[in-house]
Amino acid sequence: MESLDGFINAYPEKEHHASTTYTPTFLSLKGKPSNTLWYDSSMGAGQIIGVIDSGINPYHPSFNDNGMTPAPPKWNGKCYWGNTRTCNNKLLGAVAFHYGRYSDPYDNDGHGTHVASTAAGNFVYNANVIGQAQGTASGMAPRAHLAIYKVLFVGPSGHSVGTDSDIYAGIEQAIRDQVDILQMSLGAVKLELFNSPVVVGSFAAMSKGIVPCAAVANEGPTASILANDGPWILTVGASTVDRKIVASVLLGNGSELVGESAYQPSFPTTQLPLSFPTQQLGTSESMGCNLKELKKLNLRGKIVMCFRFDIEDDVRGKNVLNSGGAAMILLNHWKAGETTNAFAHELPASHLNNTGTKVIAEYYSSTNNPTAAINFGGTQFGIKSAPAIAVFSSRGPSLANGGIIKPDVIAPGVNILAAWPRPVGVTKSIFNFLSGTSMATPHVSGVVALLRNMHPNWSPAAIKSAIMTTAYTFNRQGNPITDEFDGKPATVFERGAGHINPEAARNPGIIYELNYYDYVHYLCGYYKSSYKVQMIIKGAVNCANVKAIAPEQLNYPSFGVSIGGSTPEVKVVRKVTNVGDAGSSYNVDVEEPKGVRVEVSPKTLQFNQVGEEKSYEVKFSLKGGLPMPVAGEVKDGRLSWDSGKYYASSPISVTFV
Repeated sequence: MESLDGFINAYPEKEHHASTTYTPTFLSLKGKPSNTLWYDSSMGAGQIIGVIDSGINPYHPSFNDNGMTPAPPKWNGKCYWGNTRTCNNKLLGAVAFHYGRYSDPYDNDGHGTHVASTAAGNFVYNANVIGQAQGTASGMAPRAHLAIYKVLFVGPSGHSVGTDSDIYAGIEQAIRDQVDILQMSLGAVKLELFNSPVVVGSFAAMSKGIVPCAAVANEGPTASILANDGPWILTVGASTVDRKIVASVLLGNGSELVGESAYQPSFPTTQLPLSFPTQQLGTSESMGCNLKELKKLNLRGKIVMCFRFDIEDDVRGKNVLNSGGAAMILLNHWKAGETTNAFAHELPASHLNNTGTKVIAEYYSSTNNPTAAINFGGTQFGIKSAPAIAVFSSRGPSLANGGIIKPDVIAPGVNILAAWPRPVGVTKSIFNFLSGTSMATPHVSGVVALLRNMHPNWSPAAIKSAIMTTAYTFNRQGNPITDEFDGKPATVFERGAGHINPEAARNPGIIYELNYYDYVHYLCGYYKSSYKVQMIIKGAVNCANVKAIAPEQLNYPSFGVSIGGSTPEVKVVRKVTNVGDAGSSYNVDVEEPKGVRVEVSPKTLQFNQVGEEKSYEVKFSLKGGLPMPVAGEVKDGRLSWDSGKYYASSPISVTFV
């Protein structure tokens, strides 16, 4: 292969994993027609979202084309099924790539169908999951078009996986088909940028004006196990919404523990005996309620306590049922924190967070005849702690991009209702709840479709800048967004710039612009290797002839720097473009990281016309008179520009070395 013209590199195949009635309201998209982003952007009409995933069920009502406009003239794709009844003005095309061969793009997993409908599903009335979260379902951009590229296939483990070559083939095809947005809820963690097909494919997409959106992965709460961390990608973490499908556990001592379950049967609140197989048997297999272990116990008429460990929740529930259990309580290990799932169980059940797990475990251990009941409370809104960082959401710092903060933003990703390709639960619902950064990402790709209609001439970097600089960092109570792992305020490595705020993103005031050459300069400065840069840009470059820059000098809407030791201070320069009113004046507002002095020059930016550019310098240095910070310690801050009408804010992360 090396002898072939145009050869750059080859590397071994790797497998990559797949990492709605309410979220449009939660994101303030629904409202009066005269003043919302939804209506002003025509709900994304004319935009094409290319979904790189596990395929689609084309017959789901979320993909009907009622009210849809015809495909844009530029559309260049194909429909595998080849008939207008299957593909239509909503679902423009669908193809699949399986080990380099064309295949059927039908979704046998469910992940791709769920993701596609979250991004751009059409309106479906009376949507629900087993009677819960009742309402009208739609995607974030219900009038946008969908183009499907199946690259994930169900493997022997029962999970969908995809190879490097298939993922890259899907992205290349989407680029040729002229999609506007790439929706990618998949990836492999801890890869060098040049070894990731999502990162490399996204660079090619960005260079064609396509906005790449990708999930950060589901490896939280451990730090630095993340995916898709190239700076040209809009990388998305997951957060909660203020809705719960309540299933409370009532203990025999009178305590009440709030859990969740989508299945809400008529179930008496009579106290029943509790069984805790892992304490009774002491085996690791019994923690997750393995069927073989459960058969060793008399569980008839009892509520069985199971950790979410080793097997899937639906299998766990069937094991309890097949062992005679009356109900199930799912317990969170300490690393699972406070995040709970509203699963479509087939038996009465409740999923408790780690706080509830500790309480019920202590009650069980200290009581001779422990009992409990489950009280189903239905769909409840107004949870004041929302949004909060989902414990599974991967967090930085990235070890592969030179310190650029990832994820970029967070979005709803817990218990998201969206389309499902097969019947769900006892009522055979056609929607399902799923959680993951995979569910958060299509919220963002749908919002990107809306913003592209508002600003058709904006670059991918401008769109990303608008979303990042208008994100918010406070929950419904007005307190800092917290991490569901430990309840502490989230750091920039957990929330990035903050939670997406679509209405604000339409008018950010100023943007941080970037283009193809800026990224090449960054790559040459980071890698100092023409060969590695060529692997990403898929073209010739000689870094010796390029104005290489350090990663912190990239004109990014966030600041990630390292100071201390031989580097007592760092200066960076940023350039912003006025996209607000002519004659706007901005004053700087800085929240300094603890122990760090942040000096900005100038402190005021005066714009006389739209499109005008202004630069400013930021100097980060250690504050005198304080103990030297511990090497490896990280402190957060924020730098914002305030015009009185517009407010553009960027996170700061300072690592002490």
